[in-house]
Amino acid sequence: MGRIEDYESQYYRHGSKSKETRMEESLSAIVQRHRKKSGLSRERLAEIAGVGKTVIYDIEHGKASVRHSTVKKVLDALNIRIRYISPLEDDSNEKG
Repeated sequence: MGRIEDYESQYYRHGSKSKETRMEESLSAIVQRHRKKSGLSRERLAEIAGVGKTVIYDIEHGKASVRHSTVKKVLDALNIRIRYISPLEDDSNEKG
């Protein structure tokens, strides 16, 4: 089992020139950055997400023992959405 940082998240941010810039960042860093920008302590975020207070620390430090469903609760509390991309699925729904 790998660390959370092994899974990269892609997101788009509008730059100063109104241009979308693709950024890649670890899930740990994304959670920590959003928590801090929201002005939330780890304890308060855990309370909002309905998880134990050590869970936020574990996520922010890339612990692999955090369940996917628990990470999803934290992401939902921060209004972060995950986009799953699979090479086996095609947006055009073509069958080959």
